[in-house]
Amino acid sequence: MTNAIAGQTPVISIVVPVKNEQGNIAPLVAEITAAVFSLGPYEVIYVNDGSTDRTGEILGELKATRPWLRHIRHQESGGQSAAVRTGVRHARADIVCTLDGDGQNDPAFIPALYQALQAGGTLTGLAQGQRVGRKDTAFKRFQSRFANKVRGAILKDGTRDTGCGLKCFRREAYLSLPYFDAIHRFMPALIVREGYRVVHVDVVDRPRLTGVSNYGFFNRLWVGILDLGGVWWLIRRKKPTPVANEV
Repeated sequence: MTNAIAGQTPVISIVVPVKNEQGNIAPLVAEITAAVFSLGPYEVIYVNDGSTDRTGEILGELKATRPWLRHIRHQESGGQSAAVRTGVRHARADIVCTLDGDGQNDPAFIPALYQALQAGGTLTGLAQGQRVGRKDTAFKRFQSRFANKVRGAILKDGTRDTGCGLKCFRREAYLSLPYFDAIHRFMPALIVREGYRVVHVDVVDRPRLTGVSNYGFFNRLWVGILDLGGVWWLIRRKKPTPVANEV
């Protein structure tokens, strides 16, 4: 399946940040292809965040027979947020979907996120996946529930699970957001700050395909508190954009 024509603009760009995920690359690429093929022309952008294993080599091999697959490499690891931003900046479609590279995010839910975003109209900036049936450890689930409750109480973003990597959004809306490390965990509140709506789609979580986690799970307590305070400040300081007419 190659639903991609040379020179044709994709209707959706799939951005996958990865670091040392050599065992998960090929099976996840196959799953993404099966999931998005029916949506129209697409591209899949893997952002290789300074991997030291065979991730880059495997992506190079897969690219040889997949014209829609792109490989962008960070020479040094910049973290998940930086990898996502790099992918979005290189994306050619107006609509971007992200998912984690470890296989826990099931690509089968991408069409539902895409359709929910489209159904909401141009004022809907983000379709946020919300995990059910979490497959993480009990401690990680506790961390996630605690962080989400605190964040929700302070930011009132109406989202129970901002940490889910499955997101579908308008590229223009994302690039209008102030960038900082861990921004992907505050996207619903920041998207609303820019005047867009957020819709939610339940997605079923699953165990990672192989390997172990290479990105931290929002467990840097003090950094997380500072980030939360910063986002709260940004929201409080936002002023409505004046209506402007050319004269």
